[in-house]
Amino acid sequence: MKIPIEAALTLLHEAAFGTLATNSSQLPGYPYATVVPYMLDESHCPVLCISALAEHTKNLLADPRVSLSVVQPGATDVQATARLTWVADAEKCEATPAFLVRYFRYEPGTEPLLDLDFMFFRLNPKRIRFIGGVGRMGWLEEPEWKALTRLPAADEALLVDEVSAVLQGNARVLGIDPYGIDYELDGQRQRQALPGETLSLETVKEAARILAAQLE
Repeated sequence: MKIPIEAALTLLHEAAFGTLATNSSQLPGYPYATVVPYMLDESHCPVLCISALAEHTKNLLADPRVSLSVVQPGATDVQATARLTWVADAEKCEATPAFLVRYFRYEPGTEPLLDLDFMFFRLNPKRIRFIGGVGRMGWLEEPEWKALTRLPAADEALLVDEVSAVLQGNARVLGIDPYGIDYELDGQRQRQALPGETLSLETVKEAARILAAQLE
């Protein structure tokens, strides 16, 4: 069935971590799965910050073919809730200053780790399997994901400042993209939808005002 790509994108933004499966180097042919935090970059791809000593890092350096499974946060009935599997090639990436600003908004506790042996990997999609519940499932292809509208980092930084001013401390703004505003409330990641097109400042500020009213 046809899967609405926005549903998969929203799930990826609302979750803070997923289960990364790599191909085991010690036990060839067997998958090795572990839970990892991630953040989406401006191209809407998950980025991991992982240690060189970790078993999964050694595995993906030997074989970059991986998958990341994500489940709707707070789900109690896994069979009935939204979930996806992101099938991808892991690629080591260098962190630009603008990327680090965004990453530390989402994962502020990771900043000291960069003084150790941690490094960034982007998971470039091959296919995405999305399940919205019983009987509602399908595949999304790489070209569909690459066609998603992007927001340059410099533009996002300006919008984050504007939205933060509107919210006035009621919630912590994590990031903004053409499809939504990510924010943290009481330690939980949340998302306010946007229209998924080229953003104007007023469009984003209006969404922020609606969000601020909901949080009062």
